[in-house]
Amino acid sequence: MADIHKYAYFDGKVGFFQDAKLSIASSAVLYGLSVYTVFYVVPDGDKYRVFRPEKHYKRLRSSAKIIGLDWPADLDFAKFTSIVKELIDTNKPTEPVFVRATLHADEMVPGTRTKGVHTQLSAFVYTAVSIHKSSDVRLKTSQWRRIPDNSIPSRAKVNGAYVNSVLAHQDALDAGYDDCIFLDQAGHVCELAAANIFLVRDGVLITPDTSTDLLEGINRQAVLDQAAKLGIPTLERTVDLTELYVADEVFVCGTSAFLASVSEIDGRKIDGPNPVTKSIASHHDELIRSGEVL
Repeated sequence: MADIHKYAYFDGKVGFFQDAKLSIASSAVLYGLSVYTVFYVVPDGDKYRVFRPEKHYKRLRSSAKIIGLDWPADLDFAKFTSIVKELIDTNKPTEPVFVRATLHADEMVPGTRTKGVHTQLSAFVYTAVSIHKSSDVRLKTSQWRRIPDNSIPSRAKVNGAYVNSVLAHQDALDAGYDDCIFLDQAGHVCELAAANIFLVRDGVLITPDTSTDLLEGINRQAVLDQAAKLGIPTLERTVDLTELYVADEVFVCGTSAFLASVSEIDGRKIDGPNPVTKSIASHHDELIRSGEVL
């Protein structure tokens, strides 16, 4: 259970989290018509460091655009930043936290449409605890396939689409694993329920490309950027499941997953010592803690 902080942003103001409510007749509740992003915040003296806030703002806005939700006319990046700052300052976290910002379609019983539907922003703060342990993550290939781009695009973080992730993740948990691996309709590796995946073969860092029904993760790009700085060769391409079975190293990353090494996939062991993973992980941890000051 997440430790949610006392104050949230809702209905145009910061107030008590318990008072931030959507109607059961809203589009967000009836159809899952909300888009969201989650970003990492670290206290730094009397200020706070936010990891790549502008990229998160742009992705939230892009997600709304992809599914056709109207973006509030006055919600530019400057206002978004001021909302986040007020929310964090009001909650006064003393340890790292996540901020989840969501654009909801809150129109009442509008039918199945997006255009002309009223939207509003919400945001809340909760303790930054990883959804995965940092090592020895065990993965199972899901019997559920990733929703394809021509159904519900994965590059948009649509709340309703996460039923797909819930089905696959729960299937993995029921089988005694930590998480799932999604395949696309062609059988290529996509990602986990809520994290991107990387493998290392012969010193080359490989990850599924963005045409493979996956989220264009902000931490995913951060890993690729770090690898380039470290001189580690990288490839973004389609990945077959059996490549994971014979990989030298496998790790996953995401805002809520941080960066975690994988030790087993479908009962096949992945032996260490994981030098590439460890190198990137040490730099990644430093990177996300040195975000932009609010």
